[in-house]
Amino acid sequence: MPDNAHIKRLLDQIALQDSKAAYKELFLLLYKQLCQFAYGILKSHNDAEEVVSDTFAFVWEKREKLTNIESPLSYLYTSIKNRSLNRIERQKRQRALDTGEWIVPLNSVYFDPEKLLMTEELIQKIRKAIEELPVRCQLIFKLVKEDGLKYKEVADLLQISVKTVETQMAIAIRRLGKCMYLDITAHQGQKTPKK
Repeated sequence: MPDNAHIKRLLDQIALQDSKAAYKELFLLLYKQLCQFAYGILKSHNDAEEVVSDTFAFVWEKREKLTNIESPLSYLYTSIKNRSLNRIERQKRQRALDTGEWIVPLNSVYFDPEKLLMTEELIQKIRKAIEELPVRCQLIFKLVKEDGLKYKEVADLLQISVKTVETQMAIAIRRLGKCMYLDITAHQGQKTPKK
């Protein structure tokens, strides 16, 4: 997971040295996860790739201003969100949009299977549990656990309160914990709890 300090160093190299190598590294580091985020809003891989490519082009064009960005990861997510919503606004005449149906593709779960000694079966159960989370809860969980955004950054990005982020994370963690508990009791030959 890329961190803000590393991204800021790359942006500084781009801004101060016109470093194409740093720009390329930044692109390779973030392109996929930003496309996944944009896809979650746009529901179109082509549109998501265009929005992310446009954002990277903008970053290069405005590179002299990059040193003023305090939280680059949050800045990039916010840029992607705004560009995606602008695109949707342009497409609004063609189709109705229900933002409550945002789909977030998940390539991985937060937990590191090797460190936690999880079985592949448990990982699949966790993935399934994540996919069964309510859409907004799933998006918030992904932004916090997979993309490493802070609760405040997610709240600002989605224009919701930090309390809502905390509540959604609690729901997600409770459901995942329940999934893990069921797996453990199943391996121990115990009955699964009723609920």
